[in-house]
Amino acid sequence: MALLHGSSAALFLHVCLLSCGAWAKVELTMHESVEVYLGDSAQIPCQYSFTDASSEPSFVMIQWFVRAVDSGSRMRIFYTDGSQQMVDNNTDYSGRIEVTSGLQGTHLVIQDVQLSDEREFFCQVNGLAAGNAEGKTQLRVFAPPEAPVIEGVLAGISVTSDGPSKVASCEARNGFPKPNITWYKNSAPLMSAPGHVNVLILVTRESSGFYSVQSTLEYKVAKEDKDAHFSCEVSFFVPAAIRTVESNSVNITVHYPTTMVELWKESPQGLVKEGDAVELRCQGDGNPPPPFIFNREQELDVDLESSGDMLMLTPVSRKDSGIYQCRPLDSDGYTEVKGEMQLTVHYLDPAVVVPKDSEVMLKGEDLTATCNALSSLKTTTVWYKDGQQVGKGNTLHLKDATYDTTGEYICEVTVPSLPALHTSGSVHIIVQGGPQLEGVEQEVQLEEAAGRMVNLSCEAQGHPVPSITWSIIGSQNWHEVVNKANEHMTHSVVSVKVTSDISALCNASNDMGTEVKAFSIKAIPSITSAAPFSPAEGSGVIIVVIILCLLVLAVLGSVLYFLHKKGKIPCGRSGKQEISTKEKTTKDDIVVEMKTNTSNEGAVLLKAVNGDKKGPNEQ
Repeated sequence: MALLHGSSAALFLHVCLLSCGAWAKVELTMHESVEVYLGDSAQIPCQYSFTDASSEPSFVMIQWFVRAVDSGSRMRIFYTDGSQQMVDNNTDYSGRIEVTSGLQGTHLVIQDVQLSDEREFFCQVNGLAAGNAEGKTQLRVFAPPEAPVIEGVLAGISVTSDGPSKVASCEARNGFPKPNITWYKNSAPLMSAPGHVNVLILVTRESSGFYSVQSTLEYKVAKEDKDAHFSCEVSFFVPAAIRTVESNSVNITVHYPTTMVELWKESPQGLVKEGDAVELRCQGDGNPPPPFIFNREQELDVDLESSGDMLMLTPVSRKDSGIYQCRPLDSDGYTEVKGEMQLTVHYLDPAVVVPKDSEVMLKGEDLTATCNALSSLKTTTVWYKDGQQVGKGNTLHLKDATYDTTGEYICEVTVPSLPALHTSGSVHIIVQGGPQLEGVEQEVQLEEAAGRMVNLSCEAQGHPVPSITWSIIGSQNWHEVVNKANEHMTHSVVSVKVTSDISALCNASNDMGTEVKAFSIKAIPSITSAAPFSPAEGSGVIIVVIILCLLVLAVLGSVLYFLHKKGKIPCGRSGKQEISTKEKTTKDDIVVEMKTNTSNEGAVLLKAVNGDKKGPNEQ
């Protein structure tokens, strides 16, 4: 092969000497450049023709050269003369190239194109006496970079900075040829502007041959940029085109002083009343939000205790009403920017009732009561007695008082616009006068059967509380079964045994007078119907009755004798009268009298049976 290479060189030199004046007879055409993706195959065509068709050569030699990377000199990589062809050894293209030739044309094919293949390739055609020519093509290799990576500045950027501040950085790695980076704000491109926009570019050639580009955006921020979105776009070349890839967008934190402050009542909702917990909140348009100081307009030199942007007032009273202000404490100190609001604490004082507590008035008189409660809002007053509404408004008029007028009058004061505010007061009215008996009849007439018990009721109103006494004519057998009274009424009930016609008087009296109510009871004799008498049946019944009577009398006699021996029964008439007197004062008056009479009768009967003819009063 070495010998062949030497003979070829000698032949080439001989041809050159023979035809050094005939170069112009060959026309050779090549592309100025061929573009290909990294790793693909590249085809570089070389078209040629001879201008003198009559002198078409029988021998054509074709050689391909490449410019060396380091020295810039040319190096052959392929040779053919029609009878033989070869790829030169020990070059970057040994084993990677292939040349195909045809009529008046040849193609160089490069496999697995590398970044180092971006060079000039030369095609040389020699037809000896027919002429020779040479052309070149620039091979361009393209490798798209990785997607751009953007990083925004995490720290806040102040609008008060003198010049542009770093906003974000963007990097596009491993591209070929060198990619370009363009910055955008809200999708609008940013152009370099002194004092406002500055872009710093750092290009790195990696050991692999790729380019990595890092771009830093410096920007003078304004308050309006707090909502701005910044992004970068990488643009790069590809065969026959330019492509772009956009990064994600980032938002930056912009620090700016407070220029406006607002103060408002956070809670409670609606109107404020005494006792409420009030929360005032202050907010400004600065970033970061500054702490605030709170004052009252009437005490600007006194800072109220607060927490951040909130002032708590609990519990509030009417003295807390006033104008409240808040001011930001920015990094540059005290500012004149402030927010303010009017706080009104509503109140309702306890109700004041005139007359106070209680009032005594005469029956038939008129009285005017008033109820007032000092309030910051309009109030409504309603009067109640025994749960029923008896009047509206601050004034209550009581005319021509009766005992029904007596009682407790409650006034309730409410605030319609703030129902939580309410108060009440009361006055106790006492109507003074003589007794007034219940019922329209001053005399009640009754008819009752003799021997029955009749209840007579008498009820009287008055102040002072009247007392009730009874005067009963026609019956000694009566007693009071009900006697109750309250602050303005007395009620009495007596139980009377009808033995004959009865006249009863109920006397109700107090310091103011007396009233009398009369009851007239006519006794109706009891009528007992007699059954038809049968002599046979009558005799048996009489015998049984006599026996029972004798047994009863015997028992009663034994009891009386026993009591007499024990000293329980005195022998004289005065003793019997004393017993009768004591027993009449008891509650069981009727029963005791019956026993006494029975005992006396039994004694008489016993003595009669024993033959003693003396009467009961002759002992």
